[in-house]
Amino acid sequence: MWWMMGENGGHYCSKKSDDLCGTQESDRGFGISRLCCILRGVDLKSILFLLVIVPMCVLGVYINALKISYFLRPLWESPPKPFHEIPHYHHENASMESLCKLHGWGIREYPRRVYDAVLFSTEVELLTIRWKELYPYVTQFVLLESNSTFTGLPKPLVFAGHRDEFKFIEPRLTYGSIGGRFKKGEKNPFYEEAYQRIALDQLLRIAGITDDDLLIMSDVDEIPSRHTINLLRWCDDIPKILHLRLKNYLYSFEFPVDDKSWRASVHRYQTGKTRYAHYRQSDVILSDSGWHCSFCFRRISEFVFKMKAYSHYDRVRFAHYLNPKRVQRVICSGADLFDMIPEEYTFKDIIGKMGPIPHSYSAVHLPAYLLENAEKYKFLLPGNCLRDEE
Repeated sequence: MWWMMGENGGHYCSKKSDDLCGTQESDRGFGISRLCCILRGVDLKSILFLLVIVPMCVLGVYINALKISYFLRPLWESPPKPFHEIPHYHHENASMESLCKLHGWGIREYPRRVYDAVLFSTEVELLTIRWKELYPYVTQFVLLESNSTFTGLPKPLVFAGHRDEFKFIEPRLTYGSIGGRFKKGEKNPFYEEAYQRIALDQLLRIAGITDDDLLIMSDVDEIPSRHTINLLRWCDDIPKILHLRLKNYLYSFEFPVDDKSWRASVHRYQTGKTRYAHYRQSDVILSDSGWHCSFCFRRISEFVFKMKAYSHYDRVRFAHYLNPKRVQRVICSGADLFDMIPEEYTFKDIIGKMGPIPHSYSAVHLPAYLLENAEKYKFLLPGNCLRDEE
């Protein structure tokens, strides 16, 4: 008989139980028993989900955290206040008086003096095109360079080494160099950038800038058109601070991005008030005022250096981003070097800009010196995406 009575009158089963959860075994046996208890009732799909799918999702979020953040930007950041846009009128045969009147401004008896001030890193070709474009109307060219990038990387004084190539502006040049701070533990590149911009303020005073002179504040690759600067130096009653709307290009003039570049600005200088900066300083902007050609380099090595050196170096999330073959492939496809989501404020604009930039085969309305020296600068023109390796 396998049924027996217990001591208290209950039933007792002498058959061995398979319920490991109820046993109190020790050491290894106990561990196996607990594992069996945990897995009891869990099917294979659930186990696969927990051990494979969840870790893959976590890894995917970790790898693409920056991209996800940019894609969700419309949820956590509102678009900036829109500029008051001034229509830009120009024709080479129109009189300056007529052009000033069309903009709602008067005409001066004589033009203002113009100062063009830049922080320089390595962009020799773009600097040449910029200064050739502005040469007829600039009184003084002011350039500051450092032996350090904004991210603290040491670099040579590139302009000093190429100064002989700029003899055409030597009589109008105020040049300065500044040592990098190389501060240990300081990881914010914008501190170094601000430090250099303050030094540029001092260099401008050395150059002799005075009240009501025009001061162009823009990076080397943000090039105002010469007719824009000529208009502003001749017209009276222009805004004290006027941003310039530039056409955005990436890698060359083959890849037009949009016309939303706004950081370049022109100031009517005020002693003690005007400070060299690269952020929004007014609500007024002049339409169609020039070109912004970002990452427009001749050599692959320059792309790699810029990726490591500029203020957003944190976008280089993986070492293979700097691989020269990858960089060349990305340039010719018009894709993003950092594999980033477009920086926009609405999902419509983000989705609309995703993917490679469409090729353009127009070279109309580009800087005159570029077209006059097309063979020398063909890497900037449509159909010439291949770059020198060194």
